[in-house]
Amino acid sequence: MQLTAPFGTLVLAALALPGVWHSSARAENAPEQGLIGLRFLNYQDSQPGWKRITVNSPSFLLIAPLGRDWGLEATATVDHVSGATPRYHSSVSGASTMDDERKAGDLKVTRYFQRASLSLGGAYSTEHDYLSRAFSVAGTLSSDDNNTTWNAGFGHAGDKIDPTAGGETGTIRDERKRTNDFIVGVTQAVTGDDLVQANLTHSRSTGYLNDPYKALDARPSERRQTALLLRWNHHFAGDGSTVRTSYRAYNDSWQVKASTLQLEWIKPVGGGVSLAPLLRYYTQSAASFYTDPVYDTTLGAPFPVGWDATAYNSPDQRLSAFGAFTLGLKLQWAVDALWTFDLKGEAYQQRGEWRAGGEGSQGLEPFKARMLQVGISRKF
Repeated sequence: MQLTAPFGTLVLAALALPGVWHSSARAENAPEQGLIGLRFLNYQDSQPGWKRITVNSPSFLLIAPLGRDWGLEATATVDHVSGATPRYHSSVSGASTMDDERKAGDLKVTRYFQRASLSLGGAYSTEHDYLSRAFSVAGTLSSDDNNTTWNAGFGHAGDKIDPTAGGETGTIRDERKRTNDFIVGVTQAVTGDDLVQANLTHSRSTGYLNDPYKALDARPSERRQTALLLRWNHHFAGDGSTVRTSYRAYNDSWQVKASTLQLEWIKPVGGGVSLAPLLRYYTQSAASFYTDPVYDTTLGAPFPVGWDATAYNSPDQRLSAFGAFTLGLKLQWAVDALWTFDLKGEAYQQRGEWRAGGEGSQGLEPFKARMLQVGISRKF
């Protein structure tokens, strides 16, 4: 089963193109040292009286210089997913159980020039009912003084959805989805202690966009998404700490409008150790075809009042109107010049009544998630 919730809001990775790594806030340079990293992530979400999805995910990272002007970056991940998701809204009744494994990897090669870089990347992901292939191209260009860096990128992903391949019953077989992503942005060193960045992304997906495991889920075959991400990082020379702030505005053709505010403080505490508390607030409106859990008096659940079999309809609570808070804390320990250890935790909760600027969707149970990650890396 394709895993889609709720990593977008929990990890805030929605601006990443397939296989594209975010450009640096400085002028691009070829890596002088290599890096090998190992991480393990444990994720659990729940609703009252019900533990839903559990994910255990080991991953591997490699960054290596290839001569003076080339660099290579590669990642590999295995996600083991188990638990159950609701067939409609947040109802436990009729929940679909799963025990699946997703294997994914991406590779990027970058050519570095005096004030520019050009990257080509590819990505691959497979699970029992979902296959995704992607490629990307991205570039950066810096000003003569290296205080300004422009970046642009394009990514394309082709997905195959086939629930029957995993033994599920139904009529969904060998469906396809195509996604094109674009990003343009600029990073500016305002002072020696201040960096600002603006990234504009646009995405267009076509094909099969339904959730095959959600009852009565029928969505448009096209989705256009646009987001503007603004960042400001300020370094305090006195104590060596850094404050990172960001705001993200999002809207799409399904009439989902969302905003994200994030504040992170990186504070060195001595002995190579730093702490980084994080606070994030996310809010969104509902998709135009999302239906609240108010069911037809004759047909019953999950049929909404006035249900029309020819109209778009979705009871997926990820398309509802809600607000959400995330609290996080990261500990990083630079053991010596080569070894680094890190530990990170995040707690997420969303509710309809927490939506800003309007009334949230009614009748849904509160949703919670927590994420723990431990990692170790070594330069070479």
